[in-house]
Amino acid sequence: MAAKETTKKATTAPVPAKKEKAPAKSKVLAKRELTSFSDVYRVKYKDEVRKDLQKRFGYTNVMRIPRVAKITINRGIGEATENPKVIDSSVEEIGLISGQKPIVTLAKKSIATFKIRKNAPVGVAVTLRGVRMYAFLEKLVTVVFERIRDFKGLSPKSFDGRGNYTFALKEQLVFPEISYDKVDKARGMSITVTTTAQTDEECKALLEAFGVPFRQR
Repeated sequence: MAAKETTKKATTAPVPAKKEKAPAKSKVLAKRELTSFSDVYRVKYKDEVRKDLQKRFGYTNVMRIPRVAKITINRGIGEATENPKVIDSSVEEIGLISGQKPIVTLAKKSIATFKIRKNAPVGVAVTLRGVRMYAFLEKLVTVVFERIRDFKGLSPKSFDGRGNYTFALKEQLVFPEISYDKVDKARGMSITVTTTAQTDEECKALLEAFGVPFRQR
């Protein structure tokens, strides 16, 4: 009996250990990416800006206090029909500037005058929210505006009447992420700051509280 038991044990194969599932790579990378963005302006809004606006405008409901909802960066590229590579370089540049991969915008209809076909690539755009949005706003105020030659502040006339503000930058080199050696041509972009403010006055006060400079009329 002892001999049979010994033989049985020797022929039994070991059971392989189950492999543990690795966490979803996309979620891990996304979390790491977000930690690299500055959180200064998000905290600034929570601790300072909200209180200042409530005191100035007398909001009784804290939900009415204006906040920045999103920032949209858009670049139209008229030459894309003749030089498709411009789209690729713009996707790379706007991605570096914003910290988020932009989308390629397509023509909604054909325009014979400009030789543009419907659904042809005509630009790139990206919409920032949350941490990336606040980090981009901080970069504008603390770095970008200071690098614009002869900058005297943004125009106070570019509000849309519904609490949003749009301005243009003439070139991409004002952003520290863009290397002069890799730029084939100066290309600008439009930036829209969408807020929950009900009036232009409230929107302007919100942006000024973050340090956005406006020139005198």
